[in-house]
Amino acid sequence: MNKFTKLAAATALATSLATPAFAADELNVAFFLEWATPNQIAKVEKAYDDALGVPVKWTNFDAGTQMTEAMLAGDIDISFSQGLAPFINAVNADAPIKMVGIAVQYPANECIVRDGSGITKDNASELEGRKVAVPLATMADYSFRMQMRALDVDVSKITVVDQVPADAVVSLAEGNVDMACVFGGNALAGALEQGKQLMTTEEMNEAGIISFDVVSVTEKFLQENPDMVKTFMEVTDAANKAFAEDQSKLSVITKDSGLKDDDATKAQMATMVFPTNEEQLEKYFNDGGLAASAIGVVGNAFATEENPAKEDYSVAIDTSFLK
Repeated sequence: MNKFTKLAAATALATSLATPAFAADELNVAFFLEWATPNQIAKVEKAYDDALGVPVKWTNFDAGTQMTEAMLAGDIDISFSQGLAPFINAVNADAPIKMVGIAVQYPANECIVRDGSGITKDNASELEGRKVAVPLATMADYSFRMQMRALDVDVSKITVVDQVPADAVVSLAEGNVDMACVFGGNALAGALEQGKQLMTTEEMNEAGIISFDVVSVTEKFLQENPDMVKTFMEVTDAANKAFAEDQSKLSVITKDSGLKDDDATKAQMATMVFPTNEEQLEKYFNDGGLAASAIGVVGNAFATEENPAKEDYSVAIDTSFLK
């Protein structure tokens, strides 16, 4: 029995024997600013705190790789909306974290070409020999790699500058890079003031380039607090369903996410899908589902000699908390 099988068995046993009292006296959750999600209403209104019966501390991060580091350091228990790429990179490196659900599906992150660079998708090979700003090991990095593959561009001939989106926008504006791949509403808006998308959302969809973020949990917290993880997923599910029926509290999300205004929030969320727990089991985690297909692609795209792709990524997934 491998360590992942042992974990699943231990988690199932702990769930069956759990008492109403939770083991942890607080919950530490990672999230992104400029990333509007329905559960921010539950966050602001303390629905998580009330359901869990303990204080919930939310900490914002610039990238999913930072979330992984904080989880491994013991500072974060659950990462909400961690990019699939940084999660899979961590799994390839044998990090003790596990995916328990999908936070949001969205169009692949945009890569913005600087005005005046002379580069379009039709001559994208001219990016070879130039500089591109990309937050490495993130979903923006995944989108960058997949777009380069679709446009037959040799990534090894591009000088990739590792920058978080806010810094990448500055580099683009100053002409230090010819393209920036970013995420986050404000960062994207800033980048679009300097250029245009290399590939449109429709073109990326046609090329099979789609993205989703996950809910990831440290294995230690999962083993010790299975009821808390289940409750967290239930509150998130309820928030998603409530927002689908009533968007009157959109301004709460705008304020909490730090987006410019309600119009910006509405525009961003219009491109997103927030699957219910039932939909996740039926469309994402079923045989041949969206999650299974994407995980394999991302796992191989970011595999290295030191951290090779896994033969079976199901060992890093536990969907029991969606039921």
